[in-house]
Amino acid sequence: MFKLVKENIKIAFDSIKSQLLRTILTIIIIAIGIMALVGILSGISALENTISSDFSSMGANTFNIRRYELTVRVQTGNNRGGERQQINPVLSYRDVKEFLDKYNYPSAKTALSFFGTGTAEVKFENTKTDPEVAVLGANEHFLGNSGLELESGRGLNVFDVSNNNAVCVIGSDLKKALFPDENPLDKSISIRGSKFKVIGVLESKGSTFGNNQDLRAIIPIQKARSIFTSPFINYNVSVKVDRNEMLAGAQEDAILTMRNIRGLSPVEPNNFGIVRSDDLINRIADLSSALYVAAWVISIITIFGSTIALMNIMLVSVSERTREIGVRKALGAKRSTIAFQFFVETVIVGQLGGLFGILLGILIGFGFSAAVDLKFTTPWFAMFWATTIAFIVAVIS
Repeated sequence: MFKLVKENIKIAFDSIKSQLLRTILTIIIIAIGIMALVGILSGISALENTISSDFSSMGANTFNIRRYELTVRVQTGNNRGGERQQINPVLSYRDVKEFLDKYNYPSAKTALSFFGTGTAEVKFENTKTDPEVAVLGANEHFLGNSGLELESGRGLNVFDVSNNNAVCVIGSDLKKALFPDENPLDKSISIRGSKFKVIGVLESKGSTFGNNQDLRAIIPIQKARSIFTSPFINYNVSVKVDRNEMLAGAQEDAILTMRNIRGLSPVEPNNFGIVRSDDLINRIADLSSALYVAAWVISIITIFGSTIALMNIMLVSVSERTREIGVRKALGAKRSTIAFQFFVETVIVGQLGGLFGILLGILIGFGFSAAVDLKFTTPWFAMFWATTIAFIVAVIS
C-alpha cells in the first residue's frame, strides 16, 4: 500500500510538471481564497490584540466619566425628523473639581486629568524634541487608575498636586530623546517656557494607530492649567475601586453625583458619558465577532469559486488523459487505483495552493499590522483552517 501511494505521488508530480502552466494557475486560484481567509483573520486578530491591550491599560475595576459615551450617533442629512444627536457640554474644571469634593464612595480613588497639547516642544539644556510631545495635567491617582507602570523614580503625589510643584513624569521615548546616555531623574526640562524636574519615567507602552504613548509628559493638574488656559479644555474623571463587585455601586453613585452637579432633573438624560474598562473589552469582542463572521463569509465565497475552478481544471486533466487511463486499465489497473492517483494529484495541488495562500495571507496581515502600527501575532487558528479547507477543496474536486 505504501509503495502504491509513493508511486502515485511520483506520478502526480510528473503530471504537475508536464502541465506546469495549468498547475500554476490552479494553485494561484486556490491561494487567492486561502490568502483572503488568512489575511483578513490575521488583520482582525492584530486589531483585536492591539485595541484590547490598549483599552485594558485603563486599569481593572475602573470607569471614566467623560463628555460622551464610547460611541456617538452621528446625524446624517437624511435624518430629518428623526432622533437628534445630543450635544453634551464639556466637562469643565468646575465640574470635575466639585465631583472630586463631593464624591466619597468607600475606597474609591478619583483621578482628574486633561490633555493639554500633543505638539509641545520639550527642551533639556541644548537638546530639544520635535513639536510632537503630548502634555497631560493630572492628579496623584492618574497613573494608578490608568494602569501605567513606572520604569524608575516615582509618580505624582498629593503634595506635588496640592503645592503645584514643578515636577513631571515622562514617557520612555521622551527619556531616550532628551537623555540618551544619562539618568533623567532630578534633571530639569522646559515645557512651554516652564521648568519641570523629572521625578519618574514610565514603562514603554508602544503606539497605537500612529499615536505614540511613550512621547509624553505628565505634570500636576494645577500647574498644567496655568500653562494651558483655553476655556474649551475637556477634563476627564477616572474612578477606581478595590474590588470588581464594588464597581456597579461606585458607578451609580458617580452618576448621581455628576447629575446633581449638572443640575439635571429626574426626567432628563445624562449629558455626560460613562465608560467602563470591561465595557470597552466587551464591545471590542462583539466587533471582532462581527468582523470574523464577515471574514468567513468573504473567504467561503472566494474558496467556493476556487473549488469550482479546481474541479473544472481536474475534469479537463482527466479528459486529456483518457488514453493514459485506457492503457492503465488494459494493464490491469483497478478503477479505484486510477481514481486514487487523480485524488493524490488533486490533494497535492490543493495543499500547494493552501501553502502559498497561507504565506501570502501572513504577509498581508503582517503588512497591514506594520502599516497601521498594530501588534501582529502568528495566526495559528487561521493557518489550521486554511490547511483543512485546502484539503476539503481537493476532496470535493
